[in-house]
Amino acid sequence: MQKNAILITGAAGEIGQALLADLAAGGKGPLVTLDLQAMPAGAQLSQHVQGSVADQALLAGLAEQYQFAQIFHLAALLSTSAERKPSLAHQVNVDASVLLLELAARQSMEGGQPVQVIFPSSIAVYGMPDLATKAAHAKVGEGDFNDPTTMYGCNKLAVEKLGAYYSSQYGQLQAEIPTRLDFRSLRFPGLISAHTAPTGGTSDYGPEMLHAAAQGQAYACFVRPDTTIPFMAMPDAVRALLGLAAAPAAALSRRAYNVGAFSLSAEAFAGQVQAAFPRAEISYAPNAPRQGIVDTWPLDVDDRAARADWGWASQYDLQRCFDEYLVPNIRQRYQA
Repeated sequence: MQKNAILITGAAGEIGQALLADLAAGGKGPLVTLDLQAMPAGAQLSQHVQGSVADQALLAGLAEQYQFAQIFHLAALLSTSAERKPSLAHQVNVDASVLLLELAARQSMEGGQPVQVIFPSSIAVYGMPDLATKAAHAKVGEGDFNDPTTMYGCNKLAVEKLGAYYSSQYGQLQAEIPTRLDFRSLRFPGLISAHTAPTGGTSDYGPEMLHAAAQGQAYACFVRPDTTIPFMAMPDAVRALLGLAAAPAAALSRRAYNVGAFSLSAEAFAGQVQAAFPRAEISYAPNAPRQGIVDTWPLDVDDRAARADWGWASQYDLQRCFDEYLVPNIRQRYQA
């Protein structure tokens, strides 16, 4: 059995690839990746297993081969797909997470060292009851409005609670309390990537504007101009995962942390796009069901706990995100 291994599920996505590259550069390992897809060319930095995170036999085989020190559980059925296939979403997002938590719990108990499980949660766990309440709460804390209105949000909140249970209550009826796993999660805002095209997610109206403008295409935004939620550049998301993973357990005051970067309206996002691409044609054609979902998400998040406990600070504010990350890379993508 190989010791001190690191498992990344959902590793073929952009955040997984970036995380893998950082871990490999830091000499971490052995690195094991799991995804339904093959790893892209140039990302062969791990021992890759192509398969489903919901495959119990596959996970049992991994547990026989490796003693994991860390598990970055990125695999998920995302928001729009989860809403269309809620039963499948529960299987992938919750049931498979329990399988991984069980694996980590057993290895923590048998090895006498907590296996760290890092989980990307989402602002979809929040459910603002109406626009007046949303406007009255400029920044929402971790304990506020935990009333998700989507299957994806329900799944994320459920795994947060399950992770907390496995970290603090697992085996509580045993005569001798076992070594428990160490679960940590981040509630990400809308993530914006310069290197991956948006895939129709509920927060993708901003990235869709930008990618359309770079290709000289008109874009009809599916939310109102005043619609406001928080966003984060993809490099900051990877930094946040690594920062939380590196924090001493004694420094952490909670299992789920907000992390913020910047917040802006759809209209302000369009203004940034048009400043970079003056010929951009952006109109608004709100889609009522999708608008209703975005309206339940907060204007912004209060991330003071992350800043105080483990030194979180985003490197990409609004202007730097556009000027140094999004615009140059997206221009290059479509000019190639």
